[in-house]
Amino acid sequence: MITSSQRVSPDSPEVRISFSLGDSSDTQDGDNYTQTFPDLEQQLQPVLPRLSLKDSVHVYKEHCRMAGEFCQVKHDIAALEERKCQLLAELVEDQKASTEISRLEDEFRRLSEENRTLVTKHGERSRQLQRLRRPDSS
Repeated sequence: MITSSQRVSPDSPEVRISFSLGDSSDTQDGDNYTQTFPDLEQQLQPVLPRLSLKDSVHVYKEHCRMAGEFCQVKHDIAALEERKCQLLAELVEDQKASTEISRLEDEFRRLSEENRTLVTKHGERSRQLQRLRRPDSS
């Protein structure tokens, strides 16, 4: 017997349904079921069972269970897609940083070599200057 049925809001497809099965062998007397799946497409929503048929109630319960699992899987997929986007953004940033590090290492090597060359030239020129400043002893 259906004990209550109400629409949550006029513009929402969500309907809360509560029912109990007094003589069902797989449920306790007085169990109330409220199954809503607002994120589920209309054609995938569980159809209310014919309470006089145990198989119909069983199929409804199974459908509700699967709908709940489906909604959970959709939620998990969305969370994983979001995480994937975050990781891809991090990867792009890491690749940019790696490229910048590589560029800086190349520049460092080039400047270090230039510095060694300049130090060598400076030493040579200093020695030349000292020789020129010395009076010729011959």
